[in-house]
Amino acid sequence: MKTRLLPLAVVLLPFMAWSAENGPLSAWNASPAKSQILNWVAQSTQQDGPDFIPPDQRYVVFDNDGTLWPEAPLTFQLQFAVDEVNRLAPSHPEWQDNPVVIAAQKHDMAALAKAGQQGLMTLLTLTHSNMPVEEFDQRVDAWLASHRHPRFGCPYNKLGYLPMRQLLDYLRDKGFKTWIISGGGIDFMRRVAGEMYGIPPEQVVGSFSLTEFRLTDDGTQLEKTMKGAFYNDEAQKPVSIHLFMGHRPVAAFGNSDGDVPMLQYTSANKQVKPLGVLIHHTDAQREYAYDAHPSASGKLINGLSLAPHYGWVVVNMKSDWNQVFDPAQCSYHPAK
Repeated sequence: MKTRLLPLAVVLLPFMAWSAENGPLSAWNASPAKSQILNWVAQSTQQDGPDFIPPDQRYVVFDNDGTLWPEAPLTFQLQFAVDEVNRLAPSHPEWQDNPVVIAAQKHDMAALAKAGQQGLMTLLTLTHSNMPVEEFDQRVDAWLASHRHPRFGCPYNKLGYLPMRQLLDYLRDKGFKTWIISGGGIDFMRRVAGEMYGIPPEQVVGSFSLTEFRLTDDGTQLEKTMKGAFYNDEAQKPVSIHLFMGHRPVAAFGNSDGDVPMLQYTSANKQVKPLGVLIHHTDAQREYAYDAHPSASGKLINGLSLAPHYGWVVVNMKSDWNQVFDPAQCSYHPAK
């Protein structure tokens, strides 16, 4: 009896289908964006290839708000500050005439936005300073344990984007070192980065202010202050990368015009073939859709116009991701 040999493509088809669905980036749809990212990784790690990047140069940077987790309707840290003001206000009658506190108590986001940078600094001063670093950590942990996102109904630290967590794991498996370079507060992000993203505290860089060292009866203490505040956004991101990381990245991931300088700095790396990626929020049903008119932050206009010039990959959240959140972490089901 003659055995009939099937074409190789037919034999491999079930495996190929399984691989696409259950591979390291299973939350990503098969798309040009996914292919570009995977091809860059493959070329960068091919030992004898022309685009090989030595392991000691494989530094990759990620924005956080809007890139690794949502930033709407407020950035999570700003929501934390608003909630903290409301929690603490009854114990601080001296705050009762403060317009920023009044706006936070009324959840008047328009008034908070109108208060601008000065209003934000007031809010952060009241909720992020004049306490030991350990107390701040405890406050963040308590907030994460007791508050849920108003739309998704899930704890904030369960709302990391599944496709991006898969990408972080995949890059690390290939020998890349993953860093967060964000406008969010460095101490706030360090409370979540390890569990959510597998990124240790020393690889988290954000906005910061100086702490003060003190001797105490039972040891030492670092006190949070607002002195020397450094807002790590826009042109400050390359500055903080040089200051904290000491290497020019080989790849950068962002989602807003505030990330453009970081991507430009990375794209100017002449030692390697770099990668730049922008996450475009296009999915109003499963997350949010915005670019020119964000609900809170994360405007993306300049970045989209510059992407073709620099060869940056633009990830369309609606069409490039088959999952937004990990269903094992957050069982949010958008209305059909």
